Amino acid sequence: MNFWYKKTHKGLIALLAGAMLSVGCTTESEYRVVNGAMLGTRLHIISDSPCDTLYRGAMALDREAKASMSIFDEQSLLNRINRGETDSLDRHITYNICLADSIHRLSGGAYDITVKPLVEAWGFAGRSAEQQPNIDSLLAFVGMEKIRIEGGRLIKSDSRVALDLNSIAKGYTVDLLADYVEQTGAENYLVDIGGEVRCKGRNRQGNPWRIGVESPYDGNMTDGEYIERRIALTAGAMATSGNYRRFYLDQKGNKIAHTIDPRTGRSQLSRLLSTTVVAPTCAEADAICTMLLAMGDEAACRFLEAHPEVAAYLILAADEGSENEFDEVITPAMQALMM
Repeated sequence: MNFWYKKTHKGLIALLAGAMLSVGCTTESEYRVVNGAMLGTRLHIISDSPCDTLYRGAMALDREAKASMSIFDEQSLLNRINRGETDSLDRHITYNICLADSIHRLSGGAYDITVKPLVEAWGFAGRSAEQQPNIDSLLAFVGMEKIRIEGGRLIKSDSRVALDLNSIAKGYTVDLLADYVEQTGAENYLVDIGGEVRCKGRNRQGNPWRIGVESPYDGNMTDGEYIERRIALTAGAMATSGNYRRFYLDQKGNKIAHTIDPRTGRSQLSRLLSTTVVAPTCAEADAICTMLLAMGDEAACRFLEAHPEVAAYLILAADEGSENEFDEVITPAMQALMM
């Protein structure tokens, strides 16, 4: 791994974050700012679009994405497919299945959107966790080889196979929104849905867009208050995934995190605390982040050594006995983007 830039450091870098909670548009210089909520999380758009209906367009996309891909809306197309009420796919689900299959093959099986039965059993899909999930039984319904698309329809090898697109759908929706903003005439923009970002051009100061990576300490629910690194982008997308927010302790005090390894059926816990990836699209960045988390620290590092073209930033728990907070692994492609 000698081609990586690696650094161990101690402490947190505080960043005073401006509140971004208002709904609607304001204009600053030639740039328009839109703040609100989308996909159940915060929405932030900055652009030089002349359009004054960006928020309305974003809300239309929000409704469309939820109606298609949400696992929390019981009447979404995805949930109706999972329940066997229909097998007809729309363009959104079709795109995500095809991209997920590519990432699945790249990952050697560590990334798999048929993981929903396991996610539910562990309590991360809107249901209470089972005390002792029957992992072996559930694994019988997990595997990308158990689904295929034929003529716009999803064919399952077993009716109990179910899809969870949470690891890719938010990034995909960021891409949809970015495309919409660009179609309204924007040449420079940043679209941010819950920390997943796609951008183009430069900010109002004429500099690359600066995007922070949060510190992954357990339970960090701040909105950009603690930042480890900043990435400079003039094109493309960035996503971050981690196990420091969505987790719980079981009755024995064991940490159960939301990243489930589809190969073992169990929560993937390793030194790897968060993964950040820059890619051409946010859907790709989103899925690859989850893939690396599911691999665990050692396998993720081996993967990145074999794929130096991937722009990735990993934050790991420091080695046992170290006084430092975190260790970092930064690939050369990502190092070139850091400020």
